[in-house]
Amino acid sequence: MTVFRKKNVSELIAHATPLKRTLRTWDLAFLGIGAIIGTGIFVLTGKGALTAGPGLALSFLLAAICCGFAGLCYAEFASMAPVAGSAYTYSYIAFGEIVAFIIGWDLILEYALGAATVSVGWSGYFVSLLNDLGIHIPTALTAAAGTTPGVTTYFNLPAFVIVLLITWIISIGVTQTKRVNDTMVLIKLAVIILFIICTVWFIKPQNWHPFSPFGWYSYHNGTAAGIIPAASIAFFSFIGFDAVSSSAEETINPSKTLPRGIMLSLLISTVLYITMTLIMTGVVKYTIFAKFLNAPVLAVLHQTGQIWLSMIVSVGAILGMTTVILVQLYGQSRISYSMSRDGLFPEFFGHVSPKYATPFKNLVLWDNYGIGWWLG
Repeated sequence: MTVFRKKNVSELIAHATPLKRTLRTWDLAFLGIGAIIGTGIFVLTGKGALTAGPGLALSFLLAAICCGFAGLCYAEFASMAPVAGSAYTYSYIAFGEIVAFIIGWDLILEYALGAATVSVGWSGYFVSLLNDLGIHIPTALTAAAGTTPGVTTYFNLPAFVIVLLITWIISIGVTQTKRVNDTMVLIKLAVIILFIICTVWFIKPQNWHPFSPFGWYSYHNGTAAGIIPAASIAFFSFIGFDAVSSSAEETINPSKTLPRGIMLSLLISTVLYITMTLIMTGVVKYTIFAKFLNAPVLAVLHQTGQIWLSMIVSVGAILGMTTVILVQLYGQSRISYSMSRDGLFPEFFGHVSPKYATPFKNLVLWDNYGIGWWLG
């Protein structure tokens, strides 16, 4: 049956692409880090620590190992079929058209709705930061209609503006996209390293005892607790690195560069997550995070008396969410482009700008209208 027809790898590789190959190993690594490290590195630690105690560090390691195996699979497929489409294209090669169509839509929904959700979180942080600076945005323009009980709201303007801005950046070329992403990731990493340097001296080893108060798996207060349940929480921190493989047609020497970029992003992100976990649970007892569930980093800053760091951490969190949105919208646009080229989407979605060498039309349609509707 035609719905089960498969793509031939040699035909895919021989296909001439209008996209520009400019991405190198560190560009891909920064794309992966941009997708993996968002607010989770400052927020998820609190909930995870309440589930596993200081043993959360092992939970992140366990989750990273699982993602590492997935990353190796993506790296293998990417080296075999270095074309845009990520898991959609790999499904087309392995299982056929109907499975690829389903996987493609799954990825589009994941990236588009994920970007919309993260942009709402970005809006909250941004509005809070502006309030601290004495700048106030009308409440009616800070959330979608009906989403805040007892408060009249019409549209989430900051969220829409950041999506619009990132859409423009992606549409004017992959070179500009990687420069913006690389810059934000470097600043974000600098904020994390500054936080580590300023707080590591306040670690009290006794706060790490017991290191794993709930063991590997147990029930505490009627809910699952321990290292393994916390690993399921930590696993969500790594979601997004797969978007790196969607850049295959814009990567120089993808058979070597893509595997290196994917694994480097996982390695660097894992080291940072584990380091942050050990520091935060070492500075304060993990039980304290119950009072700071939405902002566990504040517990650390209060303990160390470094409240001045909170503003810098907020900037880091905003940049973290910005890079997550950027990578998700970038991945979504390349999936749509690949599906259009294969005839599973209207031809409109596959149009590539001759000036910028980007599938700009599907970016405008999905991001401005689709996500704009979600935020309104």
